[in-house]
Amino acid sequence: MYERFNILQDNSIHLLFLNVMISPSTIQQILSRIDIIDIISSFVKLKKRGSNYLGLCPFHNEKTPSFTVSPSKEIYKCFGCGRSGNSISFLMEHEKYSYVEALRWLANKYNVEIEETETSPEIKQQQLLADSLYAINNFAQKYFTDVLFNTDEGQDVGLSYLKQRGFREEIIKKFQLGFNPSSRDNFAKAALAAQYNIDYLQKSGLVTVRDEKPADNYRGRIIFPVHNQSGKIVGFGARLIKNNDKAPKYINTPENEIYVKSKILYGSYFARMAIDKADECLLVEGYTDVIALHQAGIENVVASGGTSLTTDQLRLIKKYTSNLTIIYDGDAAGVKAALRGLDMALEEGLNVKLVLIPDKEDPDSYINKKGVSAFTDFIAANKKDFILFQLDIALKDAGDDTNKRSVVVNQIAETISKINKAEDFTKQQDYIRKSAELLKIDESGLHNLVNKFIREKINKQERKSFSVDKVYQEGAATTIPTGDEDIINLLNEDEQSERAIVRSLLEFGLKEWESGTTVAEYILNNITEDELIDNSKLMEVIQTYKAWYDAGIEPTEKNFLYHENQQMSALVVSIMEFPYEVSPGWKEHYEMPVPTRDDTYKEEVFSTVNYLKLRKIKRLISINQKDLEQPHSAEEQLSLLQTHKYLKGLEVEMTRQMGTVILR
Repeated sequence: MYERFNILQDNSIHLLFLNVMISPSTIQQILSRIDIIDIISSFVKLKKRGSNYLGLCPFHNEKTPSFTVSPSKEIYKCFGCGRSGNSISFLMEHEKYSYVEALRWLANKYNVEIEETETSPEIKQQQLLADSLYAINNFAQKYFTDVLFNTDEGQDVGLSYLKQRGFREEIIKKFQLGFNPSSRDNFAKAALAAQYNIDYLQKSGLVTVRDEKPADNYRGRIIFPVHNQSGKIVGFGARLIKNNDKAPKYINTPENEIYVKSKILYGSYFARMAIDKADECLLVEGYTDVIALHQAGIENVVASGGTSLTTDQLRLIKKYTSNLTIIYDGDAAGVKAALRGLDMALEEGLNVKLVLIPDKEDPDSYINKKGVSAFTDFIAANKKDFILFQLDIALKDAGDDTNKRSVVVNQIAETISKINKAEDFTKQQDYIRKSAELLKIDESGLHNLVNKFIREKINKQERKSFSVDKVYQEGAATTIPTGDEDIINLLNEDEQSERAIVRSLLEFGLKEWESGTTVAEYILNNITEDELIDNSKLMEVIQTYKAWYDAGIEPTEKNFLYHENQQMSALVVSIMEFPYEVSPGWKEHYEMPVPTRDDTYKEEVFSTVNYLKLRKIKRLISINQKDLEQPHSAEEQLSLLQTHKYLKGLEVEMTRQMGTVILR
């Protein structure tokens, strides 16, 4: 009856792929080849258990496997932590990819050639430049690593330096470290011989032109490749080995189309899974700190590169965890660096702790001198609350100066006001109490000052938004009045019934209902937006289903499962029931056929539709009864009684048709 789902057959489906540079036909090729077991088993060891697969959940620490994957439904669910999704959402969650990055990963895995959508010449040029820079960086990394391990200068100077610092070869190779020779233009010659464009080489920062001749920019330096979230090299850090007062100790890639320093944390590609599992991110300053900690087995660590933390970097951390521990040098510069970005971290909802390494040490040198156990023990014992640490430092600087102490009070109040998430209210109150004690001021006064900063921020935001009143009014119009628990309970049960309707539509919609009609037609003819479905998100699924159905496109579970709208996809995953199996013992002992949902789908659909109708009738009866209890004119009272009689008649008739009384 229906053609196979083909995105190219209907322009409306193109809406799925707005803002995605990959063409719809390429996306369809990718989706048609997806094998959820093949994908997830690349990251999780799975064992077959009946028709499903079982493994240890990659999203939380567990000893007994509760992470279950269904190849038939193409979904996964952890019955321990509750995470669930499909192949694409797994990659987005586990690897922290965007939707498009996940598609590109899948395209590479299944050898699907990516066709881009029509773009402007300017965007095409930007893409070409970005691709060229990635290619140059990849070539450069291989060149520098080869020089490090396979040339006399590389071994005698670069490799010996790294080994003196305590780095083993396996960690050097893991982070793809390299060495650039001290000669003027060895790399430039190699890159030009490989036909890389001189303009792009200059933009990458690897080559400079002096006296109209190309020259290497990182001569005589150890090279640290900087990877993005998907493991691509976006730039380099180059450290000078020999003492040279005229040359900077480090040279970093200049900002370009793929290297934006404020959006990068060194080591995040290697640390992402460890951060996720530990539910904590350790932040250090330098490249060697990250590598030393990784070598010691502490892998949930990234580096800021010694610069002030940015909002983008903090949001990158927040993708993995809400717990950030900053580990910096204990000198004045280290303290100052650690305090930068505090307010931004609080606004992003991060729980921030601070550890200062004493005696002019850094994490790298501390581990080398005192060992891993001493380092981990020191970190555990010396974590300081960021806000209280900041307050302590500020009070010491202020001394007995009343004016300076007044400034400190205002600063700490403004800082605490940044803790603006509703779920962090208790934390905010705790900070107010502790800060008031340290400041030796009245707690209520500090509380009022914090609220003043909060109000100022809200007023500022409201002035920027012209639609606040409209949004408020629209939201208020749909608010459910409180005070009637019976009706609220009914609404909760209605939502479950609405979800059951969507489940039946997705699972059985294309099956036959009666000769010449489908289950989808029966369901869609029996529900309307005005009468039965209150949840707008569920209604959006139904409307999308109907639009595809009317267009002659198969609206199967899979089409919704891999919908570009991640909210809709997640909603469908949550609605789909995880398949259960009849135990082998039942089959062996009773030797009787057990009906499946596919065998009884008509009964299930019929009862689901009618049960939803009954729930809605019950709700209307309850509301009408409440109205009857209020004072009314004789005419209004009669109308309400007639409405009650009509609704009760509907209730009785529907329960009779279903053969049982299912409502009290």
